[in-house]
Amino acid sequence: MTFSIVARDPVTGDLGVAVASCILAVGRAVPGARPGVGVVAVQARSRRGLGATLLEGLAAGGTPEALVRRAAHSAEDADRQIAVLDAGGRVAADTGRGSLPVSGHVLGDGFSVQGNLLASDEVLPAMARAFTTTSGRLPDRLLAALAAGQDAGGDLRGRQSAAVLVVSGSPADEDDDGVRVDLRVDDSGDPVAQLRMLHNLQRAYEDRDYEYLALFAPEGARELYAALAASRRGDREGARLALEAMRSRPGWSGWLGAMAGDARLSAVSRLLG
Repeated sequence: MTFSIVARDPVTGDLGVAVASCILAVGRAVPGARPGVGVVAVQARSRRGLGATLLEGLAAGGTPEALVRRAAHSAEDADRQIAVLDAGGRVAADTGRGSLPVSGHVLGDGFSVQGNLLASDEVLPAMARAFTTTSGRLPDRLLAALAAGQDAGGDLRGRQSAAVLVVSGSPADEDDDGVRVDLRVDDSGDPVAQLRMLHNLQRAYEDRDYEYLALFAPEGARELYAALAASRRGDREGARLALEAMRSRPGWSGWLGAMAGDARLSAVSRLLG
């Protein structure tokens, strides 16, 4: 009913899991992660608490192989499908004998792809190829794997939801919760494409890509990013028009006054002054 990938970035040490399925809100059910510990995918008809148990086992020093073997020996989990990856990149997976066909998993160097009730035998190999041949940051590679799985047929029943979760390979602390990406599409006709759009938007916020945000941020904030983008490229008229549009909205003049000390808006003021 689901296809997913767990993986570690050998450069940054980040750990991630991405999943897509024809069920509502798959991000609530399948992926699990703990910074500095590992990530898990728990799918098919696995017990709902198994993911937390596996993460606790990793935190206590258990290996992915031992934890998966222990789960595989549980008679009540005959329909389960699980994958476990630790902070060092060790990975193990198991597809229970009762999992729905087409089902299976493919292990690679620092990653695993797995799925059940798939439309074809090509879904998992396509995901593995996409992950290993795509360059860039871990979220990009995870999303490329999901897209490849979807293009190869994905879930036999169709499309509904998808999620991507990436955490640091180091433990969380008071200054950093360790969560790098946590995005979900709970109900969509094309959830993998929607998930990629959300990730592009998150990256634009992080990288201060004002040109992108001027087009794709929520409508009420687009003029703000248009002003910042115009300021960055030295476009006085563009910045002036964007600020005028902002001031015409109820309450925004007061907000602009309160933000007068913000370095980004100061740059806009200097350009117009």
